[in-house]
Amino acid sequence: MTALFDSYTLKGVTLRNRIAVPPMCQYSAEDGLLNDWHRVHLAGLARGGSGVVIVEATAVAPEGRITPGCLGLWNDAQAQAFAPVVAAIKAAGAVPGIQIAHAGRKASANRPWEGDDHIADDARGWQTLAPSAIPFGANLPKVPKAMTLDDIARVRQDFVAAAKRALDAGFEWLELHFAHGYLAQSFFSTHSNQRDDAYGGSLENRSRFLLETLAAVREVWPEHLPLTARFGVIEYDGRDEQTLAESIELAQNFKRGGLDMLSVSIGFSTPNAAIPWAPAFLAPVAERVRRESGLPVSSAWGIDTPALAQQVVAAEQLDLVMVGRAQLADPHWPYYAAKKLGLERPSWTLPAPYAHWLERYAVG
Repeated sequence: MTALFDSYTLKGVTLRNRIAVPPMCQYSAEDGLLNDWHRVHLAGLARGGSGVVIVEATAVAPEGRITPGCLGLWNDAQAQAFAPVVAAIKAAGAVPGIQIAHAGRKASANRPWEGDDHIADDARGWQTLAPSAIPFGANLPKVPKAMTLDDIARVRQDFVAAAKRALDAGFEWLELHFAHGYLAQSFFSTHSNQRDDAYGGSLENRSRFLLETLAAVREVWPEHLPLTARFGVIEYDGRDEQTLAESIELAQNFKRGGLDMLSVSIGFSTPNAAIPWAPAFLAPVAERVRRESGLPVSSAWGIDTPALAQQVVAAEQLDLVMVGRAQLADPHWPYYAAKKLGLERPSWTLPAPYAHWLERYAVG
């Protein structure tokens, strides 16, 4: 039986356990450039004991940022700034990963604690892009520009350039952000894609941007390093079975196109979704994707107790468990999990200077 603290090998990379730190936006960059906040934040999470630490959604172009505070990877200065972070993650024993993204029609927004809505049309905001000129709605009413074929080709190349820079910075795990109503997801979703050309209409056409982007990145990302994607396989909009069936077909094509793992998530393509929030509610969905696509899977959303994390791994619903908010609350969550699961000498999950004190002076 597979256990949470078993190692996991994907391609030429071995993780020390099945716990992953998922991408969690910090909205704290300037002009896409990371700073001391990111350096301390990411190194601390890596020291916590997880197998892989994936840097937050990092924009492949300036207009691809969710907010003005989002990280970017559209120039070499940004890539060079990542190198010390990569080194710190590796020194702590974790695999350094990064998620590259384009926010599409959800871009040009205020930071969550400053409104979480579209920026007014002033000097701080920018024109958003999408497959069709359809706004998301709710707090994001800005009408995006419908992308031309040249726009599509340019953004696809932006993903390629960002992947090359991620590799040059030393990252060993690459995730394409194809989820959460951002640009790639919006090509797939009928909520946001009403094109009548080769990128809209049929499932094949709505999948085209995602598969072409994967193929282009696959050409420049080394075969021995994991190439993964986060994708919203379900919307909870009343058409769940149809969407899930189409998503599984796309996942099968992802596998044929060279994808190594799928991080299973929600589409978030409509503000009217009725999401059934509950602990590990996506685990059965992920298990079906895993079984029918043949891809290894990971997922997040409500898997924040050691028992639940162990359960979904042991049941082979997930290959990796993405533990996000629980690791923000306790950056040494793997140590906590090891204790709760009754592992002998759980302090081995910690850096030696911490383990020394906790192990030597343990009480009870």
